[in-house]
Order: sequence, then structure tokens, then C-alpha cells
Amino acid sequence: MKRGPGIKQDAGMVITERPKLLHAYIAASASEENRDRLSMKLAAALLCESENKPCGSCKNCRKISSRIHPDVIIVEREKDDKGAFKKELSVERIRAAVADFSVLPNEAARKVYLIADAGYMNVPAQNALLKMLEEPPAHAAVILCAGNAGFFLDTIRSRCVEITENDDAAPFDDEIEKYARQYLEIAASGDRPELLRCFAEAEKMSSAAAAEFAECVMFSVADILCARRADPGLGRKKLKDIAQLMKDAEKYLGSNVGVKNLFGMICARTMELK
Repeated sequence: MKRGPGIKQDAGMVITERPKLLHAYIAASASEENRDRLSMKLAAALLCESENKPCGSCKNCRKISSRIHPDVIIVEREKDDKGAFKKELSVERIRAAVADFSVLPNEAARKVYLIADAGYMNVPAQNALLKMLEEPPAHAAVILCAGNAGFFLDTIRSRCVEITENDDAAPFDDEIEKYARQYLEIAASGDRPELLRCFAEAEKMSSAAAAEFAECVMFSVADILCARRADPGLGRKKLKDIAQLMKDAEKYLGSNVGVKNLFGMICARTMELK
């Protein structure tokens, strides 16, 4: 498989390359930790001064590793008055980054804009970013981090190199996969009694199993959006809404919300899908 310029392919990772894609990348993983690792390694490779990139020892690599490089700009969602991240990465935030693209780098040959919350961009924000991807300055690169590449508009994806985890690197328990598959099929059918029965059984899961369920659903949604699996009849909008619902579920679990309450929330919001 061909690789990006100077980018090493890790074991368990897949790099999908497309024409004229030296300035825009998608680092996709259901794990936030893996997304962070992928994106920082890619940023180091883009700015590395050595032939074998990323070398880990040149000035740029060391500064990126320490997260102090002035030419690696991290774009995140804004926070509310309570210090919690807002639901979406706003179009204003993206427009501000796009306006900064024309500014030359401070130290390196190029600047890297690492959009850590790219999976939270709404359609206006993605469209605002699209102009830069269509007419990129030579001194700038963009890395979009998300749970999976299926969250992005096709016009965004077609202009990005996708770096994702191999499906084989993240197998799921058979029982969890069964619940995830049943959930998507029931959500497509709109059968509320069946949905209630499904989650009444799922409430017996541990918190770890519930987190795996949410992750498994997200992977399944990504497969459907990327046409690797048949759509049970949900459609693109519902699939994206379900992916967002699963991301919210993971956050609730991180806040020690009980499994019964969690599945009650998922059930209620699934019934509201349109």
C-alpha cells in the first residue's frame, strides 16, 4: 500500500491515500487516546526536520512531544460558563482558524492545525473548512480528529488522507455485537415495544460492557456510512444522530451515570429520532 510522504504506517493502522492529499488528514479512532496519539505523531511527521519522519529527536519533534510547538495550533470546542465543552464545534471557531491559515509559520516550514474536536463540527462549520481544503496555502496542513471518518461530509472526506485503526485491532464481544446489531435494526424499524424489551435486557450490563456497546454501535455506524455494511433502513441523518448519541453515552458513563439510567436515556432519545 502506498503511504503518505514520510509517514510511517503503524502496526494495526490503515492509511488510505487519495490524489493531492499532502495538506489534509483525518485521524479516526473510537478511542480519544488513540486519536491524540495518531494526530500528534502525524503533526510531528509533517514538521520533522529529519529524513526518517518522525524522528522524535529533532527540535520540532521534541517541541511537539512536549506540546509547546508554536506552529501546532489545536482547535477545540468552546466551553460554557461552567467549564464544560459545548455540544458542537462552532462555525465561528472554524472561521477563526481559516482566517489564520494565511499567517506564516513561526519556526517550522509549515503550520499544522489540529482540530481535536472535528467530529463535533456541524454542517456550516464543515463547509467553512471546505474552502481551505479546496485552496490550501502551501505552508499549512490540517488534521481532523474524530471517532470515525463517517461523521464528515463527502466533500471533506474526498480531500483528506484517512488514517484509521484496523477493525481487527478492536474486536468486540459477541454478545455486545449482537446487542449493537439488534439496536440498529430496531431503531430502523421504529418498533418501540421491541426497543424497550431490548434495553430491559441490556440494563444488566456492567459499566464496562455498556461502554463497549456504545463503541461497537459507533463502529457499526461508521461501517454503514462507509458502505462496508448494509444500512438496515436508518438513513444518513439518523445514523449520524445515533453516532452522536453514543458519544454522549460514553461521556455520561465517564460521569458515573448508572447503566440503567444510561440505557433509559438512549432508549428515549432513540424514540425521538426523525
